[in-house]
Amino acid sequence: MVKVMEQAGEKGILNLFTESGAILEGHFRLTSGYHSDVYIQCAALLQYPERAGVLAGEAFNILKGRMDPGKIDTVIAPAIGGILWGYILACRIGCRMIFTERKENKMMLRRGFNIVRGEKVIIAEDVITTGGSVSEVIKICRREGADIKAVAAMVDRNSGVDFGYPYYSMVKIDAKKFAPDKCPLCEKGEPLVYPGSRK
Repeated sequence: MVKVMEQAGEKGILNLFTESGAILEGHFRLTSGYHSDVYIQCAALLQYPERAGVLAGEAFNILKGRMDPGKIDTVIAPAIGGILWGYILACRIGCRMIFTERKENKMMLRRGFNIVRGEKVIIAEDVITTGGSVSEVIKICRREGADIKAVAAMVDRNSGVDFGYPYYSMVKIDAKKFAPDKCPLCEKGEPLVYPGSRK
């Protein structure tokens, strides 16, 4: 069962997820490889521009309290989950948005996207469990000489990660995760579902 650890703002952010049907319960394989009884399908919320805009507004307010968002040049997100969130956040900030994607299992910039040395960036992601995809984006940004100002996620699954940069999530959820070889749901024979985008 989902337990909310904290919420951004006072506008019922969690309600945006529940009303959108974004919180699923069952037996899921996460992108990280872990299994869980809860899956956060952020696309279910992001399909509603008005709700996504409310969430981006909350993110903007959090960032504004800690920096000048007007000085951000670019929001960068890992494909595919972070793309819509990164785009709506960039719209709210008023800056460019680009994304990274995998080719032959390696995260990279493609499609003519580039980063100029010293460019001020925010890294956006939909759900963070272990932070693996964000860490890959951080490596790309460092290699290109970007000035990383923050990481902004829609949901943190009680990850406990430290990216070495300011990290903000709109909602933090305590949802169980299990190593595949120690999953009680597998032991019960419950069908495993993988709703994610990574093959």
